[in-house]
Amino acid sequence: MALNPQLFPDGMPVPFVNEMFVLARDGVEFEVDKIVGSDGGNVKAKGIIYLSNVRMVFVANKPVGNFYAFDMPLLHVHGEKFHQPIFFCNNIAAHVEPVVPDTENRALYSTHSFKILFKDGGCGTFVPLFFNLISSVRQYNQQAAAAAAMPAPQVDPLQAAQTPVDQMMRQAYVDPNDPTRIFLQQPTSESQLRRRTYQSRPASD
Repeated sequence: MALNPQLFPDGMPVPFVNEMFVLARDGVEFEVDKIVGSDGGNVKAKGIIYLSNVRMVFVANKPVGNFYAFDMPLLHVHGEKFHQPIFFCNNIAAHVEPVVPDTENRALYSTHSFKILFKDGGCGTFVPLFFNLISSVRQYNQQAAAAAAMPAPQVDPLQAAQTPVDQMMRQAYVDPNDPTRIFLQQPTSESQLRRRTYQSRPASD
């Protein structure tokens, strides 16, 4: 994960090289733990989730302290489960490993637990696309690692950008009760601006 990734003025995440945004889902509530500077380390906010072939990015409608966005690389997400409780809204819960700079000690960084709660409308478009995409990303990464005769799958989050997602987007089922927007074209006119490294951006920026 990376706290407060770079955003355009309209709130759209600044893309990486070869990153393709798949969808945006408004009307979600996001919960995450172990955020430095927040009350008890826990943050709860309402906003929008962006899903790409590299990552998920939650962007809050309003900042909560120094928290305004949260970046979750798909290759670092694990333990994801979809819950359909009887008396509460549908949600996805999972864990995400932090993106640790090469100069830092991994032991200093903790795994985050997060939850995406679908407060407004259904989730019949978002949920299948999310699970299909994350499965494809992992499969592609394992195949690439095997082809390179590597002892373990690569953990570079940007490796996910090589995953082919075009056909998946074209064949996606659209649930009329789900307000998810699928991007048939990339959503920003500023798409020529591309990031090349996976580094978090201070909230003061």
